[in-house]
Amino acid sequence: MAKINVVSKILEANDRLAAENRRLFAEKGLFVINLMSSPGAGKTTVIESTIRALGSSIRIGVIEGDIQGTSDAERIGALGVPVVQINTGGACHLDANMIRETLPSLPVSGLDLLIIENVGNLVCPAEFDVGEDAKAMLLSITEGEDKPLKYPLMFQESSTLLINKMDLAPHLDVDMEKIRKDSFSLNPGLKIFEISAKKGEGMSGWIDWLSEKVKAKKEKNRK
Repeated sequence: MAKINVVSKILEANDRLAAENRRLFAEKGLFVINLMSSPGAGKTTVIESTIRALGSSIRIGVIEGDIQGTSDAERIGALGVPVVQINTGGACHLDANMIRETLPSLPVSGLDLLIIENVGNLVCPAEFDVGEDAKAMLLSITEGEDKPLKYPLMFQESSTLLINKMDLAPHLDVDMEKIRKDSFSLNPGLKIFEISAKKGEGMSGWIDWLSEKVKAKKEKNRK
């Protein structure tokens, strides 16, 4: 019982900080998306493609979360957008306090969209609110069709599901219909986009969805 109490207190403290982050983002009219996936699913490539598609019309900032290293942040920085690297030193997720600590290093008032690339993990990131407007789940088809039912919380907590590496579908024995069916069974309101981020294929639906969310947040802030 003591362990349950400790975990409960950690989550409650995180939720309080997440609420503070959310209030700050609302004041700035900043739309924040928390991008989650397993390692190697293609989060950084998705972010790069998103920046190339939206960077001329929407001011984008990125927070990169990894256990160690700065290679992903360097890739994003090369595209000319502000980026901050968080190295968790072993923690399997980002939390609200980590996000709070990075904000002074970003031009928050001059951004329209903040993309948080969470640590590659299919369990912990979904449990921690960081103050985002929406969570997005990225699933590579190379991971197989069993992931929704094995890791249900990720799919239940996400507003949208990006199914990546669709260019490899002809070479894989993967049941796409099962992925869709199981994902919708967990979250009937889930938006699903089938993409190849590396080739830039199928990205228009995701880009349109994101653009609409950014616009709606800005309009709400003006009222």
